[in-house]
Amino acid sequence: MPPAPDIRIPLDVPSEEQERYRENYSAITHGTGRLMLFAGDQKVEHLNDDFFGEGIHPEDADPEHLFRIASRARIGVFATQLGMIARYGGDYRDVPYLVKLNSKTNLVGTSQRDPLSSELHLVRQVVDLRDRTGLSILGVGYTVYLGSEYEAMMLYQAAQIVNNAHQNGLITVLWMYPRGKAVKDERDPHLIAGAAGVAATLGTDFAKVNPPKVGKSVDAALLREAVAAAGRTGVVCAGGSHADMQEFLQQLHDQIHIGGTVGNATGRNIHQRSLDEAVRFCNAISAITLDDASVEEANEICTGGRC
Repeated sequence: MPPAPDIRIPLDVPSEEQERYRENYSAITHGTGRLMLFAGDQKVEHLNDDFFGEGIHPEDADPEHLFRIASRARIGVFATQLGMIARYGGDYRDVPYLVKLNSKTNLVGTSQRDPLSSELHLVRQVVDLRDRTGLSILGVGYTVYLGSEYEAMMLYQAAQIVNNAHQNGLITVLWMYPRGKAVKDERDPHLIAGAAGVAATLGTDFAKVNPPKVGKSVDAALLREAVAAAGRTGVVCAGGSHADMQEFLQQLHDQIHIGGTVGNATGRNIHQRSLDEAVRFCNAISAITLDDASVEEANEICTGGRC
């Protein structure tokens, strides 16, 4: 297991919320400083494409499948929309939640219009739900599409969200995706590093980015520029579309130990499987992220049933 880091409390967290922030940060990272984020926000982002069809287990058609996984697997936090938490959270009170505050569908492509994803809910509504219900709501998330002609609005909303969340002791994760007609290569390492640097200026605790590529080549070492640019903001990589378990675990291990990231944010690669397989895969991901397990040890969890 990696050594427990000192938790740096940002100056925008007021004194009366510092202990809550410290507890939330420790809980979301299991005291390691690393984040295993189980992403369940795709029901807006990708409509039903990620939940029904060839190669997707039938259990994934039911939204509750996400909550069953989150309740049984070892995760840092489960990210989904406020409405989903309001509907299912009462039956899954022990799940650690992160509320995704904006989302958009994929129906309008970049070729038609640059992407815009505005707030669906406000931080104060998240805080109200947390305080009224006692649910374990530890943080909030928001997507910024850098390079979109609407980036100014999203940057403003992201800045306000980070500040308001910290005012209430919540942890923040910004999805930082260069996207729009002005963006020639969304996976360019230098551009992704720039996006990570923007996340740092917004004061977020974690930035979620897509793994950079040069051509078709994925090299974890390409992440080092982004990690350096992010400074005290932790960089985590998106899990992407369905992949072979062994290949995914190797990439994750390399992202942490070669690229210097502090974890992952994985959705489809987990929830498109049966409940049992999803829980085992989730636990394998957590073993690498939180325990410094080897790929071989993590793969044993996937195939040997050690959950």
